[in-house]
Amino acid sequence: MFSEKDIQQIENKGISIEQVNAQTSRLKNGMSYSHLVAAATIGRGIESYNEDEIQDFIELYEKKQDALSIVKFVPASGAATRMFKFLFQFLKNFKPAKESIEDYAEKYNDALIKPFFDSLKAFPFYNAVISKVKEIHSDFESLSEGEKHLEFVKTMLDKKGLNYSFLPKGLLPFHKYGNIAITAFQEHLFESTLYASSNNNSNLHFTVSEKHHKYFIEELNRINEELVKQTKTNFNVTFSYQKETTETVALTPKGTIYRNEDDSILFRPAGHGALLENLNELNNDLIFIKNIDNIVVSDKNIEVSNYKKLLAGVLLEAQQKTFSYLKKLDEVNLTETDFKVMVLFLRYRLNVSVTPDFDKFTSQEKTVYLREKLNRPIRVCGMVKNQGEPGGGPFWVKDENDNVSLQIVEFAQIDFRRKNQQSLVYKATHFNPTDLVCGVKNYKGEKFNLKDFVDLEAAFITMKTQNGVDIKALELPGLWNGSMAYWNSIFVEVPLKTFNPVKTVNDLLKPEHQA
Repeated sequence: MFSEKDIQQIENKGISIEQVNAQTSRLKNGMSYSHLVAAATIGRGIESYNEDEIQDFIELYEKKQDALSIVKFVPASGAATRMFKFLFQFLKNFKPAKESIEDYAEKYNDALIKPFFDSLKAFPFYNAVISKVKEIHSDFESLSEGEKHLEFVKTMLDKKGLNYSFLPKGLLPFHKYGNIAITAFQEHLFESTLYASSNNNSNLHFTVSEKHHKYFIEELNRINEELVKQTKTNFNVTFSYQKETTETVALTPKGTIYRNEDDSILFRPAGHGALLENLNELNNDLIFIKNIDNIVVSDKNIEVSNYKKLLAGVLLEAQQKTFSYLKKLDEVNLTETDFKVMVLFLRYRLNVSVTPDFDKFTSQEKTVYLREKLNRPIRVCGMVKNQGEPGGGPFWVKDENDNVSLQIVEFAQIDFRRKNQQSLVYKATHFNPTDLVCGVKNYKGEKFNLKDFVDLEAAFITMKTQNGVDIKALELPGLWNGSMAYWNSIFVEVPLKTFNPVKTVNDLLKPEHQA
């Protein structure tokens, strides 16, 4: 039972009591696992193109680019804290008077700390941190090597220093050109000019946390004029927050709703699936989606960006045929040949399974059936060869109605207790690096309501800790997983060099992040 105070809090969030009860039931009953049928592989769910075909798709996109409304959608609300996890441990445990860095690394089995200090000057933030640490500690040069290392990290992460642990990844110095450090945010603006602009205009939409919004605005104001001059492109940059209406409750080990110290209900952000609300508000012809930390230095970006054009060309070609078939379905007197051509297109281009009973349908039933299957948002997703990286994999999945479709499935959605499901995971050859382009308008130019194409059963249940208490938390179906479950999907192989995320700060030492 909810108190009046609870009801007021729930309503203030823009959530209904029914929604909270449904969330609680889902947490108690457990999540629904995906039913994997097969791993998607080259020739069976993943397209692979030769150089000539790639060039044709790039040219198709470039030919149509200036006639399209394009936006680049960048989830950028994640804090950088996890990048520095091993450095927080270092601050807590390192005793410079008693041990060397080598001793510490061996004692705590830390494989990251020595490479960090060995390559300190290669980091884009080195000059800023050294300048700040000397400002704070006038005696810095007289400290021992271990003390210098400790003060460097403290100055980098602490509130009294540069406070990098507070910043989101997008506002951290990511790359260095000469003595100039560039943020990931600025690199994304530059990158948009390479493939996601039209008529010398670039639209970008960043989802950010409310507490960081003003810092993104400040960074945009600082860099915009020079970037416009350098790229001859105008930037239309917008921001949004994860909506409060998408937040979810959590349960204690006893199965009761977790409450804060003031007895109010704890509502938590519900994972990146909540960003479907933000994506749904964009009204562009083409939407590129890419994570904030998957960005390379400019000279390598030009080559990588061609693969974004490839995905966009594949989308435009598929969309063009889809729209022509939908227009044809609006006509009368379609022949059996017309129906067969559309069925082949659904099966072999859009990877849609067609019911075995299709041939028994009347012409009217066939028309209704084909229209429903074709008239959906389309996404083209880049897939890279599996190198043991975490992330969603491409699989053929069967739903509760025995429909088989192509999906991106996270490991959390797979029941590893079932041996046949586990064996299919080991057969997977590719994974999804969050690299996709979306067509969200129908053949009449009207925007789809993306919330109509979500598999609500694909929600995640995760174990978290809140103030030292284990809680069971609910996350909405992932943005490119269950939230796009009923889209039409095409998966395309792209090279591994298109995937360069920064999970730890040491990833910034990789060649792709060094100018």
